[in-house]
Amino acid sequence: MTTRIALKAKSGAPLEGVLAEPTSNGSATAPTLVLLQEWWGVNDHIESLADRFAAEGFLTLAPDLYRGAIAKTADEAGKMMAALDWPRAMDDIAGAVAFLRAHPRGNGKVGVTGFCMGGALAFASACNVDGIDAVVPWYGVPSNADYTKITAPVLAHFAKHDSWAKPEYAFAIRDTLAAVGKPMELHVYDAQHAFANDTRPEVYDEAATKLAWERTVAFLRGKLA
Repeated sequence: MTTRIALKAKSGAPLEGVLAEPTSNGSATAPTLVLLQEWWGVNDHIESLADRFAAEGFLTLAPDLYRGAIAKTADEAGKMMAALDWPRAMDDIAGAVAFLRAHPRGNGKVGVTGFCMGGALAFASACNVDGIDAVVPWYGVPSNADYTKITAPVLAHFAKHDSWAKPEYAFAIRDTLAAVGKPMELHVYDAQHAFANDTRPEVYDEAATKLAWERTVAFLRGKLA
């Protein structure tokens, strides 16, 4: 069950988010995860993902990068994503990472994952935010990122039929990291963009989502233990 909380960006600016705590291990410490929103905002789907990650044992925080706004249409979502202040988003994500690292339920390890716009932000945060121990971007690519700055291990999920986060972009990122001795685990699924969003039946792919989810949970458990 998610709870709306107040926290601060790295700069000290006020920020809110939704937090989901694991219940399977009582009050014991747990690995922690920053969950980054799709272009729609921190909506019911993102809250459901936070709950799912918490059920897998991760203390999960989704910072509200839109400051409470939620898009209702794709046109509105596109405009909100285009208007997002990316330096401020990095500041927000850095604040979320710091919040989880200091949380009494956390074990001191912090992962970052995100979907669509959140996948692009996950890659960007890996290049710009200190203190990240694992990164799992889902079908998102930022512009003008210096991937050689990534130090955390990366698992990336992309879709074969995606005209936005194209698979060739993912292969290029993997090649860039490999050239500097930083391996990236990459999986491309025979699916469409946003294939893991079960609120969108026109693109949702149950089989691809199940496999990507299992890989994600195993990867994060291994890197954040």
